[in-house]
Amino acid sequence: MTFDLRRKRIWVAGHRGMVGGAVVRRLAAEECEIITAGRDVVDLVDQAAVKTWLTQTRPDAIILAAAKVGGIKANNDFPVDFLYQNLMIEANILQAAHEADVERVLFLGSSCIYPKFAPQPIPEDALLTGPLEPTNEWYAIAKIAGIKLTQAYRTQYGRDWISAMPTNLYGPGDNYDLNSSHVLPALLRKFHEAKVSGAPEVVLWGSGTPLREFLHCDDLADALVFLLKNYSGYEHVNVGSGVEVTIRELAETIADVVGYAAELTFDSTKPDGTPRKLMDSSRLNAMGWNRARPLRAGIAQTYDDWLQQTGAKA
Repeated sequence: MTFDLRRKRIWVAGHRGMVGGAVVRRLAAEECEIITAGRDVVDLVDQAAVKTWLTQTRPDAIILAAAKVGGIKANNDFPVDFLYQNLMIEANILQAAHEADVERVLFLGSSCIYPKFAPQPIPEDALLTGPLEPTNEWYAIAKIAGIKLTQAYRTQYGRDWISAMPTNLYGPGDNYDLNSSHVLPALLRKFHEAKVSGAPEVVLWGSGTPLREFLHCDDLADALVFLLKNYSGYEHVNVGSGVEVTIRELAETIADVVGYAAELTFDSTKPDGTPRKLMDSSRLNAMGWNRARPLRAGIAQTYDDWLQQTGAKA
């Protein structure tokens, strides 16, 4: 199938987040109208507000990137927030989109939906085949519900709605709060602050041995627009770079980008999370998308952007 974006009105839900912002940047190259709405316009956790706004706005398509996100610590500390708010956001938007007869919806999930000990690389059909990683199960359960709800609207009402599952993301607009951020932005900030202060070491959570795959948010946005245009199917689609590194290797790459060779210290009292998480993106690659940038280049671009945004000096 081909969904022509020209002259279409596309709502990017969650445009102020890292992924939503990247999608807005990518859609600017298309001949479409981009619709955005901040929390001051519509509270996505408020069912009535979402229904009213979508009924009035009636976009042709929605890229649902809105979510409450955070790292291991945030997921552990605020399980109700991560489960309840994400359930409400996705349920409210999908039901209102159905009532407003929105032609296309792309629901954005997360690689944490897969079992802790899923086969590697992780294929799409690994979903619901084993227990989840306990440190992010609340967020994962909400995202699994979003996938299934998207599929349910396709099954019951024939909606041409799809889901995509990105791997670990990074890039402009990321969260650098050390209490709630993911590993890559947290390490960027830690190494930068160590460089500024002259600290001899940088402390990392866990053992440094878990393997992770990372994808720049602008590459994800390009893949999402590709899927919106070209994919119509019941199953969700993995979106990854196809390259994995250990957390230690990630830290060493970030140290090189920042230009500060601090000693790496590993806090074994903190959890590692899933031991390995590499997405099998062969389905997406077979469709014709495989344009992820090299990790070091992406980290360097991200660091430059963070320096510009904060006014910090390299």
